[in-house]
Amino acid sequence: MREFPKGANRNHNEDKLNFSGFMCPLVIERFAEYMHENRVQDDGKIREADNWKKGIPLDSYMDSAWRHFHDIWMEHEGYKSREGLEKALMGLLFNTMGYAHEILKEKYEKR
Repeated sequence: MREFPKGANRNHNEDKLNFSGFMCPLVIERFAEYMHENRVQDDGKIREADNWKKGIPLDSYMDSAWRHFHDIWMEHEGYKSREGLEKALMGLLFNTMGYAHEILKEKYEKR
């Protein structure tokens, strides 16, 4: 049990998920900026922010993830990449999240 200075108490939180500890606000903000930048489609229209949740094939995520990973690898080895390290990292994060979304969506499908 945790006791607070003014007398309040709470259960211990060692077994609870610590979202603020596991995530970084700088990365989340940069990821949101990256996603917003990529809402503009080739035809100039702006897609909804959650458009990707409608379903993208796993093969598409995999192909894109490899391209972004290649850019990260190029930058890591000291070479210039197509889009730069930051964008490549955010692109890989998007593809990882999208792939995981598809897997988890199936696992937790609404009944």
